Amino acid sequence: MSKLSGKVLVVMGGTSGIGLSAARAFVREGARVVVVGRTPEKVVAVEHELGSALAGLVGDAVQPDTAVRAIALAVDKFGGFHGLYHVAGGSGRKQGDGPLHELTDEGWQFTLNENLTSLFYSNRAAAQQFLKQGRGGSVLNLGSVLGWSPSPHHFATHAYATAKAGIIGLTQSAAAHYAKDNLRFNVLAPALVATPMSARAQSDTAILDFIRTKQPLDGGRIGQPEDLDAAAVFFLSDDSKFVTGQVLAVDGGWCVSEGQHA
Repeated sequence: MSKLSGKVLVVMGGTSGIGLSAARAFVREGARVVVVGRTPEKVVAVEHELGSALAGLVGDAVQPDTAVRAIALAVDKFGGFHGLYHVAGGSGRKQGDGPLHELTDEGWQFTLNENLTSLFYSNRAAAQQFLKQGRGGSVLNLGSVLGWSPSPHHFATHAYATAKAGIIGLTQSAAAHYAKDNLRFNVLAPALVATPMSARAQSDTAILDFIRTKQPLDGGRIGQPEDLDAAAVFFLSDDSKFVTGQVLAVDGGWCVSEGQHA
C-alpha cells in the first residue's frame, strides 16, 4: 500500500524546487495534493503534470488568507485535510539581508516576512482546521541548517538564519502544546540544495569548492530537491505517527563537517 494513500496534503510553495519535488513524491505515494504558488503559469504547469490528484492555487504565502484558502480547497475538492508542508520562503539578500552590521531594516522585515511570518500563517491555519476536525494531523516545516549551524564565510545572511531558527522555536512550541490533540509538528532542514533560490551559490566556484568538504556525502555535492522527498513523505505519513517536535537535517554532512575554504 502506498505510504500516503488516503491523505490530502497542502504544499505551500509547491510549484518549484523542493516543494515541487515533494508534491510529485506525495502524488506517487497516493496522496491528493493542493499546491500553492505565486506564478499562475507555474501553477497551471504543475496541475497539467500531476493531473486529477493535484489542485493548484495561485497565492502568496505572506498573505494571511492564502493558507486558509488552500486548506479550504483541499477540503472542498478532495474531501479532507491531513497534512501541511510549508516550503515557501526565500533569500532576502537583494533586499538588504547580510551580516548584522550591514543588515538593513528593509532586509530584516522582508526576510522575516518571507520565511517566518508566512510559515506562522500557514501553521496557524493548519492547527485551526485540525482542531476543528478533531482527528489529528501533521505539519512539516522547511527550515535550514543555517538556523543553528552557521557558515560565516559564504552564507552570512543573518536575517535568514534568524528566521530559520525561529521556525524551530515555533515548531517545537507547537509540537509540545498540541501533542495532546494528536497534532504533530516537525522540521526538515536542508543544507545547500539546487533550487532557484540558490542560483548565486551554484554559480560560485569558491562555494562549490567549499561544499565539497562541507557536504562530503555522495562525492561532495550540492543537494537535489529529491534528496528530501523520502523524509517529507515519512513526516506526513502514518509512519511518523509517534514523532513530533523533531528537526531532521538532510544536509550531506554539513552539520558534522568543518568545510574548507582558502
